[in-house]
Amino acid sequence: MADAQEEARRIAERIRRARVSQRRSQHDVAAALGYHQSKVSRLESGRGTQDIRVLRAVARELDIPPHELGLAPPQDVSAADQEADDMRRRTFLSASIAALTAPAGSPPSHTALVQALLPGADPPGTGDPQDTAVLHDRVASALRLLHTCHYAELERALPGLIADLRQAADDATNRDTVSRLLATAYQTTTSLLLKRHDQGTAWLAVGRAMAEAERSGDPVVLASSVRVQAHVLVREQHATQAVTLVRHTAGRLAGSYDRRCPQYLAAVGLLLLRGVTAASRLGDRAATQEFLTEAKDVSRYVALDRPGAWATFSPTNVALHELSALVAFGDAGLALRAAQPLMRRPIPVPERRAALWIETARAYSQQGRLADGYQALRIAESCAAQDIRRPDIRSLVADMAARDRRRTLPELHHFSRQLGVPT
Repeated sequence: MADAQEEARRIAERIRRARVSQRRSQHDVAAALGYHQSKVSRLESGRGTQDIRVLRAVARELDIPPHELGLAPPQDVSAADQEADDMRRRTFLSASIAALTAPAGSPPSHTALVQALLPGADPPGTGDPQDTAVLHDRVASALRLLHTCHYAELERALPGLIADLRQAADDATNRDTVSRLLATAYQTTTSLLLKRHDQGTAWLAVGRAMAEAERSGDPVVLASSVRVQAHVLVREQHATQAVTLVRHTAGRLAGSYDRRCPQYLAAVGLLLLRGVTAASRLGDRAATQEFLTEAKDVSRYVALDRPGAWATFSPTNVALHELSALVAFGDAGLALRAAQPLMRRPIPVPERRAALWIETARAYSQQGRLADGYQALRIAESCAAQDIRRPDIRSLVADMAARDRRRTLPELHHFSRQLGVPT
């Protein structure tokens, strides 16, 4: 424990010296990163210095070599992770231009997905029936693949689905219905691209989702599109704008929950949970609590917790986001206490089960309990093998391994190599 405290003080002092040498205020650095000033203040006082995501962002902003903050150096992170970091800094325009030509080495499925999102001529369809009921089932199947973390299969299925939906939209007399399905397909695409850390193409997908949602005139579909747009904003370090967007949209949809249909309630609830994520990234405890309180109110009236459901929202989902917020605030002890009852609760959706153990691993890492963190990650892998290979999880594993300087956990280093992140 003494070693961990000393390490936290050393990192805090290094951050403070870098900021002062550049003659920048805490507010200036926080604003550049999309955080609240309290986040930087906590770091410089030695609190929250185990939050790897924040440390990486601060290191980039203040030009601090990663190893000086106890992070894995750049050469220890895969090329895919470095490309993902570049994606975060792209604007919508540059992302759209970049999408015109898929990056060299991209798998055929990713190239096809990018091309399916481009404006202009419609991509070739699958030749499958265009009946609305069939298309509805195919969209539901795509959502199921997302919730069960079958990302490779989903990436192969989406281009043909989008093409068929676009063709159906051109031919259909029930344009509003097809627009709802198409918006949902674009929302699913956005979520997948964010899982892949391809924020550049995600901007393109969410733009199409918003256009179709507005065309449908359905407030449920619009709320879902706003939710994924807020997700992209948070990933692009625009959490303040995400909080404003969620608060404005949710404010128009809130109330009368006892008289709303399950789909409406799930859409509003998930939107509020996106607000929880955005506000906690800012270090704004008041806004986080505001969104959580409203989400808990919604969850009293609905529980859609199946992999095949149109949306996965329930009291369990609210509790998982509360856990994630505690981790974001650096309240590792409270987070681990919040995780305990969730570990005993059945969670049908694999993505959610994996999220529980990933956030638990982050909390253990914040406490310097690397062995426990490693075990939590292996449990997460058993829940959703593809989910654990996301760039942000590989980065977490790399940084945990880098902090095991005496190599007392050979299994952690072996796991890191298995994920393609040598240490």
